[in-house]
Amino acid sequence: MSPKISEMVPFAPQLDPTVYQSLGEFRRAIRDFLAFSEESAREQGVTSQQHQALLAIKAHVGPEPMSIGELADSLLIKNHSAVGLVARLVERGLVRRHASESDRRRVLLTLEPRGEDALSRISHNNLRKLAVTAKSLRRVITMLRKLETAQSSKSEPDAP
Repeated sequence: MSPKISEMVPFAPQLDPTVYQSLGEFRRAIRDFLAFSEESAREQGVTSQQHQALLAIKAHVGPEPMSIGELADSLLIKNHSAVGLVARLVERGLVRRHASESDRRRVLLTLEPRGEDALSRISHNNLRKLAVTAKSLRRVITMLRKLETAQSSKSEPDAP
């Protein structure tokens, strides 16, 4: 779980300019990847949110397929928004809704072949883009490790 704003340090010491450069590069890499992914989704005839839903449904691990409530949690949206999103995916022939065998009140989601195909194409494109983006991410991770090492050495008590 990520820290809440209220848990953040009220005063932060000045950071080295290279830290800001790395953070800026990281932010840019994320934005670049997201823009690329959104365009890739549009080329397959789906919105970014629909792509995210297809990916969440496919990636779900559990004893049953993903439920609408689990999809809402995964996408950080309200349950009624997930219901509408699923309705649009079903209407387009990308997803199938069906009742759970163990609890008929639970609506489960599986990808239709058309949804599988769209997700596969988008994912292949995204993986190629991530290969390019990985270079920036490796630099940021290296910088974070250096910061972590520097922070831990500052917090260790001096030897007698």
